[in-house]
Amino acid sequence: MTTATATPSTGATPLAAGFRDPVHEAQGVFRAVMNAMARPGTLQALQTGGLTPPAPLSPATAAIALTLFDYDTPIWLDRPLMTSEAVKSFLRFHTGCPITGEPVEAAFALVSDPLHMIPLASFNQGSAEYPDRSTTVILSGQEFGRKPSVMLAGPGIKETEGFATGPVPPVFWDQVVANNRQFPRGVDLVFAGETKIAALPRSTRIQTTEV
Repeated sequence: MTTATATPSTGATPLAAGFRDPVHEAQGVFRAVMNAMARPGTLQALQTGGLTPPAPLSPATAAIALTLFDYDTPIWLDRPLMTSEAVKSFLRFHTGCPITGEPVEAAFALVSDPLHMIPLASFNQGSAEYPDRSTTVILSGQEFGRKPSVMLAGPGIKETEGFATGPVPPVFWDQVVANNRQFPRGVDLVFAGETKIAALPRSTRIQTTEV
């Protein structure tokens, strides 16, 4: 995590800066992500530290990336992100993360176009021996409170909790139900809005509701 700006060759686009105060801003983002994981479906405020990453990487997703990614966390990018050299340069420079073209190899996956995302089963599901090696999938551009909604139960939820977000594909929640039935295997999900995030760990039980 660095605030430095690279010095590009003449004619190149300057690299967007990272956090202004890397230690404290990353600590705040980390707490928000951990609270979201501990309390599935609840909205957590996220401070982006004034980040202005290259499109289509959103400030909220960039803040999570600068906090969680490092040289030892291979990441997968969806097509809009992968085709942006500016996005890849930003992530590599500020986090050192390797970028993989294979979703099954990724520790984290960034999805900038959730409506057209690949199936959740495409990512690393972990194994019985090493369930923690599964992929954490981060969906950006989320608007919370949008239907269709689901009911959540399980660890971190007192009884049940309603949750709605979008955009997501029409088959998304069916995929999440199938994913979480694999527990302790399966991917974890982080939903990033403009200033808030929410999460659904694979331990959460999902029940779809009528639209």
